[in-house]
Amino acid sequence: MWREALVLFQLLTFAQPLSAQEDLSSAPITPQKCSLQCVRQGGAGCEYCRITRDDVERTLGFHSIEAFGSCIPWPCFELLGEEEPELCKHYVQAPDDVRVEFVDDQNPTSDTIVVSWRPSYYGIAFLRGFQVSLQALGGASVGCQLFLFHRNVSLPASHAQRVYKSDPFPGLSLGSQYAITVMALPVPEKWDRFSHSKIFSTRPCAEKNGLEQCKNDWYPKHIEVQQRGAAITVTFNLAPPNLGISSYFSLCYANGKKKYTKITPNPTQNKTHHSFQLKELQEGINYTCEIAANEVDAVRKTFSVHVLHINQEAHLPLTTAPSLALLLPLCLVGAAIFIVLLAVLTWRRPKLWMKTLDIGPDFMKQHQESGSPEEVMPLPRSRSTPPRLLICYSSYDGPAHVKAVVQLGAFIQKHMATQVSLDLWDSLSMAEEGNMAWYCRQIRESNFVLVICSQGLSHRSQPLPPEVEDEEVQLSSAAAIHLIGEEVGRAKALNRDLSKYMAAIFEYSKETDIPTELRLVSHYTLTRDLPLLFSHLHEVSLHRPGGYLKISHITEEGFKQLPAGMALQSALHEAGVAQRERGHCSVEEEEKD
Repeated sequence: MWREALVLFQLLTFAQPLSAQEDLSSAPITPQKCSLQCVRQGGAGCEYCRITRDDVERTLGFHSIEAFGSCIPWPCFELLGEEEPELCKHYVQAPDDVRVEFVDDQNPTSDTIVVSWRPSYYGIAFLRGFQVSLQALGGASVGCQLFLFHRNVSLPASHAQRVYKSDPFPGLSLGSQYAITVMALPVPEKWDRFSHSKIFSTRPCAEKNGLEQCKNDWYPKHIEVQQRGAAITVTFNLAPPNLGISSYFSLCYANGKKKYTKITPNPTQNKTHHSFQLKELQEGINYTCEIAANEVDAVRKTFSVHVLHINQEAHLPLTTAPSLALLLPLCLVGAAIFIVLLAVLTWRRPKLWMKTLDIGPDFMKQHQESGSPEEVMPLPRSRSTPPRLLICYSSYDGPAHVKAVVQLGAFIQKHMATQVSLDLWDSLSMAEEGNMAWYCRQIRESNFVLVICSQGLSHRSQPLPPEVEDEEVQLSSAAAIHLIGEEVGRAKALNRDLSKYMAAIFEYSKETDIPTELRLVSHYTLTRDLPLLFSHLHEVSLHRPGGYLKISHITEEGFKQLPAGMALQSALHEAGVAQRERGHCSVEEEEKD
């Protein structure tokens, strides 16, 4: 028995250092502070070193390193290949699992990141180091870091599970996009799989510091609307005093008309809330309003205002009160007599019908009990803000098709309680951000993305027609549609929810115009399927047992009674005529050939 106990004790004794070694190997490896000379000599304590700009300049003997930050492209031959050129002649594949981590710092106006990655299995025995470069999208290089192993290292394949880290990259602008590239060294001249790039966005100011500390990101959170007679009063919360916001504005729009209201609160009266009145709004109209700080690029808070009809009878003079009091008993007596007569007629009429049609009372009773009258369901208000919808389209079908898309976006925004994003409506932001960056941000921030498919969508690789004015914008739109198709395919492969993406065609297009990658998502024919699109955007069911959702102005016939619906119908008719003429001309050209 004592022998078994001794063997067990020895196993436990040897297992403790082994488990500690495994934990040590699984911990991330951070750069060491050592010199390039130590790396080249293979000294102790130089296993994984960050090489500074001064070391590279002293070794290479020139001072043009500023163009590359603290490293230069493919430095293995220059830095490690003098004594043993064979060190830098093998293939090493790109690192895997590149990740970006945010580091807490004290600067509220910028972000700091640290990059981590794993080396690849392929060529790991010849791995000499890594090069990590950071670049702002659409801008110049921000920084570059060079990491080298000592010259005597030869990593086994098991070290591909280790995680290597970079030094911090500080001073990154908040709410901006960057591209990080991790390169494995050495890099052969003809090899395209040596680097791994990743695009990421830094945190916005509100996420890092809180909304109450960000002037550009602040917006009113609490808005209350009250109507008393003809007066409509709006109350909202003011910005904190430390932001220095002294004025605000409100913008209400409906039926193509806008109403601008400038708001200047008095801080001596109330420092937390302020109330103002909306004037000159029409009765019985639903208005979509926005309120924001009177600052450049301020975030706007959207709310709805329904102007009720004013009851004129409520403003009658009080002298009529005695006459109403005298008439009230007479009205009650008349109403009682009317109810008795109505009950008698209701009781006798089914008997007369049954005699005339020779239908038994049992059958009528069963029919009445089996029927369940449907009730109209109210629209649930589960969202505090309207959903955001990005509409993408192709301009290869001409200006008439583009006009139809614009009118569709206007109708959806005015009468379907949805905030629409369209490239033609936001040309200023596209000029500031860049076309492709604008599309990427809209796809990321929108709740839904709707792709209007047409015949020209399948000809994205062909030259643009001469009537298309802004070629750069339309090429960016085609690239965005291709990007959406890739996102749909990736989400389908990972078994993710596809409800964010939708495809639609107008009635003059065909279902075959929908690309293959977009047939995985819900697709609609407009304007026939406007109720289905509304159901998708607001995540409500059109029917349920005993009830249905009825919105008259989005039915196939009801939308034509609205000005925006009439404009949409006219634009669709013009686009259909232009589409048929274009098809006729193409047939004639083929016959001539």
